[in-house]
Amino acid sequence: MKGIREIRHRIKSIKNTAKITRAMQLVSASKMKKAQDKALGGRPYATLFAEIAHSLSSHLDRPGNPLLESRPIEHRGVLIVTTDRGLCGPLNHNITRQISQMESSTKFIAIGKKATQYLARTGKNMIASFSITDHVSYKDVRTITTFLVEQFLAKNIDTVEVLYPSLVNTAIQEPVIRNLLPIKNFERELEFLYRRMGVNIASLPKDDRFMLMEPSKKALVDKLPLTFFNQSIFQILLEMKASEHSARMVAMKNATDNAESIVSDLTLEYNKARQASITQEIIEIAASQQASKEQSA
Repeated sequence: MKGIREIRHRIKSIKNTAKITRAMQLVSASKMKKAQDKALGGRPYATLFAEIAHSLSSHLDRPGNPLLESRPIEHRGVLIVTTDRGLCGPLNHNITRQISQMESSTKFIAIGKKATQYLARTGKNMIASFSITDHVSYKDVRTITTFLVEQFLAKNIDTVEVLYPSLVNTAIQEPVIRNLLPIKNFERELEFLYRRMGVNIASLPKDDRFMLMEPSKKALVDKLPLTFFNQSIFQILLEMKASEHSARMVAMKNATDNAESIVSDLTLEYNKARQASITQEIIEIAASQQASKEQSA
């Protein structure tokens, strides 16, 4: 009977766990829909921005713009983008495991508590950490990008690379590393965005339109690289939030399914144990009756 009570207690405990994971799954599903809409809605804008930048790239004065100038790389600057909370499957692990392969001279900037904790635990050279809410605002992004640009212009870092989980679909979030500063080739960025949109860049016609630039070509091209960098970081953070809620929804669904499967197995085990107990009681009663008959005889 003790075994039956233990099984009954385990069934009750796992059912309670399944209720929690089911609730978390529903919450994540709601957040996932909103985050995916924002990320997918931002891709056409990011692609159009890249198209404009690519069309104007021939007019950019590279020697006069420090964001476009390449220099010898002594210290890589890598922005690590993770979540603040766990329970989202291997999402954060897929990001942080790539850090061990980077040079010891690399300087890291963290977004998200998971990245901050990992860098601190492993003794990496972390020069700053940031945190963002589920509602990514451009104002928050400007705080991050301003720091990155200042570090790049001061030559504390020679590149700005971003390692983040990019949304492929609800079940797949792909770790991606992109080199955003210095901006070497707008066409490469455009090809990356086209692949995300499922468009073949080779099939697109060349843009040979006449362009009239206002207020002036110089004013436009001076601001274009910085604006492109800010917008790229903003889109990356939207992708990260969509990836986070998608991964957490899938993880909680798997946890709920596993809990229900365990409950089913335990219920079968409980029924078998209960049937065996009842059978044993019947055997004991029958044996007792037989013994009474023998004694009376």
